[in-house]
Amino acid sequence: MNLLVIGTLAYDTVETVAGSREDALGGSAMYFSVASSLYTKPALVGVVGTDFRAEDRAMLEGKGVDCTGVEVAEGKTFRWGGRYEPDWNTRHTTFTELNVFEHFDPKVPEEVQARPFVFLANAAPAVQAKALDQLQGPSFVVADTMNLWIDIALDDLKGLLRRVDGLILNDEEARMLTGESNLIRAAQAVMGMGPRYVILKKGEHGAFIMGDDVHFALPAYPVDGVVDPTGAGDCFAGGFMGSIAEAGEVNPATLRRAMVHGTVTASFCVQGFSVEDLGGRTRTDVDARYDELLSIVTV
Repeated sequence: MNLLVIGTLAYDTVETVAGSREDALGGSAMYFSVASSLYTKPALVGVVGTDFRAEDRAMLEGKGVDCTGVEVAEGKTFRWGGRYEPDWNTRHTTFTELNVFEHFDPKVPEEVQARPFVFLANAAPAVQAKALDQLQGPSFVVADTMNLWIDIALDDLKGLLRRVDGLILNDEEARMLTGESNLIRAAQAVMGMGPRYVILKKGEHGAFIMGDDVHFALPAYPVDGVVDPTGAGDCFAGGFMGSIAEAGEVNPATLRRAMVHGTVTASFCVQGFSVEDLGGRTRTDVDARYDELLSIVTV
């Protein structure tokens, strides 16, 4: 019980070539929590409305997620709608309703403030910083971000980057943040802003991590039946941080293993809507796919 995540819980309405779901459980911190629960018992801080379904909270708690920090505010839970083109790389946002998340003021319960491994899931940098202010000397903090914050809250984001150990972002965001078209130079430029490590996601083309003591890349797991890519990046982060929290230390070997575990949890995520696939997986499933992925990439 050494991992903490701060972020969103939501209800998503999603349409893909494989089908559709209305008001499916979503949100960055939800996806992260389900993925990381395969390795440890994470604590979750977020906000939901009075419409948040009791069975959804029970599902999270049944996986060992500490939901003490999930605030219930008067109003509706954050909602998002999206539609994916058949190429899976093109996504259209059909609606965004911030609802209670619009005034999210993170309150980290005292009993989890000292957890050493922390993930600041995608949110406004000022919100992430406010959550970070409440923590008691975490040993390894990783943040996520998105192009919106790079566009409208760049100064806040740069301030946050000076306080975290790692940043997870995709290739488009890295280029936007740094102005570098080459992803290696972009990762190096991000490190120059503060983080010791940059984890760069390239979707179906895999991911890589760069730091002074590690440079490691691997492809995505070859899934032959993609259903819904929503939340895949958050599940990657959950597997990555969950693996590190389980190891209890950060070094080149644990970071490499964490990259493989993140790739595995993301691959289960895309095989179903919401956490329909990932939520039913066991550690045995994860370890089997971990070994399979290693056999694919090892010479």
